[in-house]
Amino acid sequence: MLKTPKTTRYPILHSVCAAAGNIALAMGLFMACRLIFWALNADLFPDLELTQMPLILAGGLYFDIAAVAYGNALWLLMLWLPAKFRYRARCQTAHKAVFVTFNAVMLAANCLDFVYFRYTLRRTTMGFVAEFAGSQHFGQFLGGWIVGDYWYVFLIWGAMIAALILGYRKARRPEFAAGMRANIAYYAGSAAALVCTAALCVMAMRGGVVNARPLAPNHAAQFVKHPLEASIVQNTPFCILRTKSSGTLKALHFFDTEKELEQHYTPLIVPHPSGDFIPKNVVVIIWESLNKENVGALNSHLDGGAYTGYTPFLDSLLRHSLTFARTYANGRKSIDGVPSVAMSVPSVSDVPFVHTPYFVNQINALPSLLEEKGYSSAFFHGCFNGSMRMDECAFIARFQKYYGKTEYNNDSDYDGAWGIYDEEFLQFFAQKLGEMPQPFCAAVFTQSSHRPFKIPARYSNRWTQCPDPYTRSISYVDFALRRFFETAGKQAWYDNTIFVITADHAVTPRRPEYQTCVGQMEVPIIYFAPDGSLGGTRQGVTQQSDIMPTILGILNYDKPFVAFERNALDERDTMG
Repeated sequence: MLKTPKTTRYPILHSVCAAAGNIALAMGLFMACRLIFWALNADLFPDLELTQMPLILAGGLYFDIAAVAYGNALWLLMLWLPAKFRYRARCQTAHKAVFVTFNAVMLAANCLDFVYFRYTLRRTTMGFVAEFAGSQHFGQFLGGWIVGDYWYVFLIWGAMIAALILGYRKARRPEFAAGMRANIAYYAGSAAALVCTAALCVMAMRGGVVNARPLAPNHAAQFVKHPLEASIVQNTPFCILRTKSSGTLKALHFFDTEKELEQHYTPLIVPHPSGDFIPKNVVVIIWESLNKENVGALNSHLDGGAYTGYTPFLDSLLRHSLTFARTYANGRKSIDGVPSVAMSVPSVSDVPFVHTPYFVNQINALPSLLEEKGYSSAFFHGCFNGSMRMDECAFIARFQKYYGKTEYNNDSDYDGAWGIYDEEFLQFFAQKLGEMPQPFCAAVFTQSSHRPFKIPARYSNRWTQCPDPYTRSISYVDFALRRFFETAGKQAWYDNTIFVITADHAVTPRRPEYQTCVGQMEVPIIYFAPDGSLGGTRQGVTQQSDIMPTILGILNYDKPFVAFERNALDERDTMG
């Protein structure tokens, strides 16, 4: 730590030393965050060699310098304000409060990714803020999650705040010489220091003076061998700050005319129906955080055929369902899942599609297209209304009705964290489906397999063979789904329905077979028809954004529509 000189005759000198010492303190804590991040998530970087770390840490300095410059710009302005009152005790206290507060917030963001990174496999960006900004209960949940399950992260953050407070160095009040020349020298020196500091901050934010473009998160790739390792180089505050405007996607032009572009690709799909339109009901079940590795029937090759997974009911349903050998999610967050599944709009930005300016465009979606065929529609999500912005997703997809925790209207089934337990909410879902005019298109988003993985107390002694709370919650949702199908199977609409079961996204896998860049995106995609018209496992690849055009193909939908992927059952529908 740089100490302020004992003499007070040179105000600029000891201000520079104090500022340098405090910046060094912030930089040291950022680097400590990087090392802790790596240590807590080392299993996610199996190919990282220790010999790479010097280069990774050197690259991390670029990002730390930039983040510290962004976060401390106000403090530096206050520090070099050309005024003598800046040395007064109250001003010095204000300087320290600003420094500690801003850096504590940035360190909190870094500490969040000690654990949240395992769920998204990327540093947190402004997309996270946009997704949860409107959730009135998210702060309460996040605090309970960190303090309850990851209390040590809270302690690490607290220790860093203590280091900021104890390590902060104030600039000593100088002995101001009398006379006009002394005053001119003081103000001129302060102004020059302010200008130089501003120039250095701009350089730091850009990542240097010779870079053609400002430093961006993707620049971390030059310091690593594998893409995922770039997250060690980056820091979370920088990624949030540098994605604050990423809701606007840049228009890229690679072809001179639209006609030339359409020769290579067009999102306009012209269907080739094999007969008349089939007005079957459509029910889409989006299962929170369901990895493909949890489904025993989709992993018969594991453990010499002895692997059973944690979804016995889904296994039984798969014997009468259609699926594919390779099935993938299009994003890593819940809010990415609904546009992919219901609108065939895959995730292409850190900011969710519904928070980009393009959400106001006229969007093809499963409920809006089927509405033209006389369908009623509804979206169900048992969480607090507004949670994860699912109501906005439903609105953009033009679901006619939305049912959340408010519409469920029975807090005795509230899990105390996110919303209504899935068993009860899926029964509510089945009841409401029986009241909807046929044909209908409905979607339900489950929630009990979301952290903190709450299941009803009456099942505390059940599913004890599961190795952790996550897999227990998966088994609970599987049980809730069994009960839903038992109820639905007794209703008149059931036999004339196509069911689609998928996940919103995957979470960090446990088995090495799925701990790859590809395996970490694998989720089930299952098509089930009670009349037995859909069955078997097809070779090939499909993804969430194929679901909408595939369902329309099954129904013999006969009008052109826009989708960014394909009917997985008919290659002819991929181009207009």
